[in-house]
Amino acid sequence: MAELVFIPMSRMGHFAPMVELARLLVDLHSELSITVLILKLNPDAQVAAYIHSLTATRIKFIHLPQPETQKDISFSNHISNFSRFIGFVFDLFLTPFIDVGNQLGVPSYVFYGSSAAFLGFQSQALDLQDEQNVNIVELKDSDTEFTIPSYINPVSSKLFPTILLNPESNSMATTLVRWLRKAKGIMINTFWELESHAISSLSNGSVPPVYPVGPILDLERKSEVHQNSDIMKWLDEQPPSSVVFLCFGTGGNFNEDQVKEIASALEQSGHRFLWSLRQPPDPFKGPMASQTDYDDASEILPEGFLDRTHGIGKIIGWAPQVAILGHPAIGGFVSHCGWNSILESIWFGVPIATWPLYAEQQLNAFKLVTELGIAVEIKMDYRIEVIGNGEVEILRAETIEKGIRCMMDKGRDARKRVKEMSEKIRRALMDGGSSHSTIRDFINDVMGSMPKKN
Repeated sequence: MAELVFIPMSRMGHFAPMVELARLLVDLHSELSITVLILKLNPDAQVAAYIHSLTATRIKFIHLPQPETQKDISFSNHISNFSRFIGFVFDLFLTPFIDVGNQLGVPSYVFYGSSAAFLGFQSQALDLQDEQNVNIVELKDSDTEFTIPSYINPVSSKLFPTILLNPESNSMATTLVRWLRKAKGIMINTFWELESHAISSLSNGSVPPVYPVGPILDLERKSEVHQNSDIMKWLDEQPPSSVVFLCFGTGGNFNEDQVKEIASALEQSGHRFLWSLRQPPDPFKGPMASQTDYDDASEILPEGFLDRTHGIGKIIGWAPQVAILGHPAIGGFVSHCGWNSILESIWFGVPIATWPLYAEQQLNAFKLVTELGIAVEIKMDYRIEVIGNGEVEILRAETIEKGIRCMMDKGRDARKRVKEMSEKIRRALMDGGSSHSTIRDFINDVMGSMPKKN
């Protein structure tokens, strides 16, 4: 039995896609076994529950001891007993550990959980700094356009991720890309039909060989549906494609002023809505603290809002997003444009109104609206992160309402295109589909590097 070791970040948005990929790989090759090493740096409580729910065979989970620092993490003791250890698969944020694979004489691969277009952007951004002496940090207040080969249209610096525009984090971001380039290959959570231009652009040698293996999604969250049956019951009572679903991911929360603007926009639009409203994490618990639900959401909403929208709207806390997006009552998705959420939305054929918040989400929104035409814009260059001493922008109700109306009332083209892409995304993983074939190519490549039996 050949053994491949996966090392994901212990955050649900990173962890679950890697494990779902592991399940696909072992299902497709009977001689492949996968061990997932679980780091205890910034653990996510959802990860433990997710692992407990899995029934996959030939996937083992090993919890590593809590290290004092990241430098103290050691893998060697846990892989020394593998008789046919054939390589590592690292999360992008753990690529500095590629040196461990080099020391052990095995290949290291990377699982890249965002788009092929953004991978190309990261590589090009590094080249801009190293080869063209562009100081990206100085672009934080500019609207300079750049030609990025992985995007069809020029990209404005207004859409660059804050991590690159901030002098304190720029170095870390570029360091990860330098390590990424040392990998033997990169598995990307995307598919050819969605990103053919971007995938083709990556064949220029700027990054290691890429394997589009997506969509890697966890679509079997039956327990979430059972635990939130009141949500599903409410949706069952709504007409088809009539409900606007608002959900902003694990890091998406707003202050009271912004919450009131969203509420006003929903009320003025007149559309049915299901709103996942969560409160910011406790600042005293550190930057990786989790969001929590409000004990009483009425305290932060406009006075009388719940009474005035009774019957057409529902406020919830944490949302079973997959189950909700798959419900026929959902007609549109106001989203932060995280890549996992985008793939889920495409899977279920639900158009998006883009409201990016952080990370690469501004560029994701740009791609959805400008290149793919499967989304409408609320505000493409919005960011919740603050650079320097600036204040977080408050998006006004009129702007939010306009985006919602465009998606629900006028977005016929976007709705048609996302339905067409939904058919393509489902075919990608079927036998003979583009991603199915690519996954088999990866298996053949990695098994081809396996040491021979004595």
